[in-house]
Amino acid sequence: MGVAKIAISLDQRALAQIDQLVRSGSFPSRSRVIQEALAEKLDRIKHGRLARECAKLDPVAEKALAEEGMGEEVSEWPQY
Repeated sequence: MGVAKIAISLDQRALAQIDQLVRSGSFPSRSRVIQEALAEKLDRIKHGRLARECAKLDPVAEKALAEEGMGEEVSEWPQY
């Protein structure tokens, strides 16, 4: 996967925290700090959206759909 250079603006406080992480050896560069922070935030947004959509589901209706058509077949399944 390729990378692209972009320019961003940060407040001094955020930049100081990023630089401290680099100085402490937690990250090799400012870019890596920002890349990982952004990836984590995007992942949280994605999972948050999934959680909101799942919350809209009706558990009773979903269970009925899952069990639809299983009828007698369930008794033939092996015990686990």
